[in-house]
Amino acid sequence: MAFDMEIPMLTVAIIMSFAVFFIPKKWQYLFGLLLHLDVIIATSMLALDALTGASAQSPALVYLLGNPIYLVVDGLSAFFVLIVNFTILTGVLYAGGYLKPYAEKKLKADMALHYFSFLWFHISMLLVCTVRDGLAFLIVWEIMSLSSMMLVIFDHQNPKTLKAGINYLVQMHLSITFLAIGFIWVYAETGSFGFDAFLTYFGSNSNIWLFLIFFTGFGIKAGFVPLHTWLPHAHPAAPSHVSGVMSGVIVKLGIYGIFRVVSYLKADFLLLGEIVVSISVLTGLYGILNAAIRRDFKQMLAYCTIENIGIIGIGIGLGLMGLGNGSAVLYYLGFGGALLHVLNHSLFKSLLFYSAGSVYQQTHTRDMDKLGGLIRQMPNTAILFLIGALAIGGLPPFNGFVSEFVLYCGLLEGLKSSDISQITLLVFTLAGLSIIGGISVLTFTKTFGTIFLGSERQPLDHKPTEVTLIMLIPQYLIVAAMLSVAFFPQFYLNAIGNLLADMGNGRIPMPASGLSGYSKSIANINLYFLLLMAIMAVSWFARSLVLRNRSVKMETTWGCAYLAPNSRMQYTGKSFSKSLSKMFTFILVEEKKYQELRPGEIFPGNRKHRSLYHDFFENRLITFMMHQLIYAVNYFKFIQNGRVQSYVWYGIVFMLTIFVLTALNILK
Repeated sequence: MAFDMEIPMLTVAIIMSFAVFFIPKKWQYLFGLLLHLDVIIATSMLALDALTGASAQSPALVYLLGNPIYLVVDGLSAFFVLIVNFTILTGVLYAGGYLKPYAEKKLKADMALHYFSFLWFHISMLLVCTVRDGLAFLIVWEIMSLSSMMLVIFDHQNPKTLKAGINYLVQMHLSITFLAIGFIWVYAETGSFGFDAFLTYFGSNSNIWLFLIFFTGFGIKAGFVPLHTWLPHAHPAAPSHVSGVMSGVIVKLGIYGIFRVVSYLKADFLLLGEIVVSISVLTGLYGILNAAIRRDFKQMLAYCTIENIGIIGIGIGLGLMGLGNGSAVLYYLGFGGALLHVLNHSLFKSLLFYSAGSVYQQTHTRDMDKLGGLIRQMPNTAILFLIGALAIGGLPPFNGFVSEFVLYCGLLEGLKSSDISQITLLVFTLAGLSIIGGISVLTFTKTFGTIFLGSERQPLDHKPTEVTLIMLIPQYLIVAAMLSVAFFPQFYLNAIGNLLADMGNGRIPMPASGLSGYSKSIANINLYFLLLMAIMAVSWFARSLVLRNRSVKMETTWGCAYLAPNSRMQYTGKSFSKSLSKMFTFILVEEKKYQELRPGEIFPGNRKHRSLYHDFFENRLITFMMHQLIYAVNYFKFIQNGRVQSYVWYGIVFMLTIFVLTALNILK
């Protein structure tokens, strides 16, 4: 399909986006929703065609430095375009209910700016996936960063939110600096900013250093450790529909960029694969360890994003090692598992953020230790969060199990290598992935139990109730998509297999059996697990029928002869994960605030204990570097002393310097 119809539809959306500032406040949301639907329909049709092999290229839209700029939709672009569109669709639907309380308080201009930024955030992500020129890519990447920053600081009256937004923007500009260095390097060698110039460069130069520069630039956006520190600040600060989209897709555009660069590589596959796998295992372990100890449930979900980026990175590394070893099976299992986990993570993580947003809207707190027993007031939200928790833990019969199963198969395939160093790395990776899965289950057991089970820990300002249907519908849509992946993995693996065959440019042929054997095993496991759940449900129903006429007597839980239990005696998020945090004190930095007992204080008074955890890399590396930078800059603050006479002298000295250099023909 050509761009004949799609370009006008996109143009209309771009032009009409400015109209949101002039229409009545009550129509702004509906107007924004219609523009998003226009963009989704226009681009999804092209993407669906591209996944079947019908790539499309637009006419030249503009010229930069005399070079025509095209939009190209191939299989890799189409895959990410569809993920972006689906996540944006659920996010904008969820926003209809989530933003309602804000719309009553915020000014018309604030709401208009939010809807405007959200639309441009959507469009810029699609352009990132479809442009093929370095300069154009940097421009749309910057638009994406600016628009997402505006979404993060929606609650800009809060100083912490502004700080999180500025921190995010600074790190995104660090990302674009590395990307600009990479594109300029390619231009210096080839004379072209086009993506095709990568083929020329990688074909005649070492692939390692340029790839690592791009990996750093894209890795900041994706959240690889130690380039991750913007996520735990930006996700909690942003509105929940924005957090869901940012975690679901914006970090994945860093993964898209890595995949796009990988598609042009010509050599050094094995070394690069080992580097990526090593970084990814550390990223996954670090992310889930920090998630396990967090009591701010949105910050916990942010660290889970880092963990899942590590899992995706393991797949990318395995795919590179498959290219290096000439193993078609490892290539498809590695890259295929990574791409499938990109899709799966976008689904269950957006579901979890939306469910968490529902809890925050009703309770006005993100501290799980202040909550409890919400399953009685918010049963639908509790079930939806539980489904997301089971999926992110990699448990059947949900979609997280599918992609992790593929990655485990890839790791086992890699162990067939005769290289002892590769085998050693993959054994540690296998162990690391297992530990990640186990701690993930612990993390969400803690989170779900603390928030939804037990009894209320602290009285809330008002009684929570279930959220509106408009906030539940997008979550049900996500669950439907998750189950389709879980029970029809063959469809998704076939589409990804075709994509990878095209991305491999014939270097790695599809294995004769394809990936059908793996998908059949996955489907069978999920079906058997579903059958087990059905047997349990039937047994419970039969028991209910048998006991329906019997009287039921409710008694308090036996408390070891203690007759005055209260809500403070429940496990908290802190106590649940305390043993784990003690095991990893070298990486989990805890700050305690507690007034110690004095010698001879026999009858101590009331005391308060407060503790919080710091991010190791932010606390020990970034904060240290910032302090050193400020310390060095302070030596030069005498220059800006507030004296007009000094500034006049600076001007005179500058003009004399220019005059002398010109007279000496140094400046012409």
